[in-house]
Amino acid sequence: MAARTGERKLQILQTLAAMLENPKGEKITTAALAARLSVSEAALYRHFASKAQMFEGLIDFIETTLFGLINKVSSDEKSGLTQVEAIMAVLLGFAQKNPGMTRVLIGDALVNEDDRLQARINQLHDRIESTLKQALRFAITEKQIAATIEADAHANLLLSFVVGRWHQYAKSGFSRDPMQYWSAQWIQLV
Repeated sequence: MAARTGERKLQILQTLAAMLENPKGEKITTAALAARLSVSEAALYRHFASKAQMFEGLIDFIETTLFGLINKVSSDEKSGLTQVEAIMAVLLGFAQKNPGMTRVLIGDALVNEDDRLQARINQLHDRIESTLKQALRFAITEKQIAATIEADAHANLLLSFVVGRWHQYAKSGFSRDPMQYWSAQWIQLV
């Protein structure tokens, strides 16, 4: 039964993520989610105490996936500048492959939800920025970028760029590919 419960939880989260891919970005209710799954709302609440807990499950997935990939980049790449570029590509590529999650990353899907959800996304952004800072500092010590570059400010610029691309992607109804122009833009960002 435990495996079945885990499978049902995953199915609920996958359905929620799929519903977030609706370009109109309509508010998702537990009634609509339950209808999409052909179950009662009570069945949803057997697996999640609240809708906020469902969104927390999506945020957990985002964090686990993104930081798993970022940590792999950090351990595999021996060049600080290559790390920065690869992390940026991971962030943009994740959005490209997970449009519904992009709405969570920009906070769009969290409007009118529990404030702690937006706080978690803000923390996630802070962690990404810290990771970029670390890679930039590494690139500076390796003399791959000028020592006059302020790592804190540059990491903030890079994160702002990514969030902007995520925002464009979501607000365009997922038609503006976040990876479009990436090669040309990366040259401008270093």
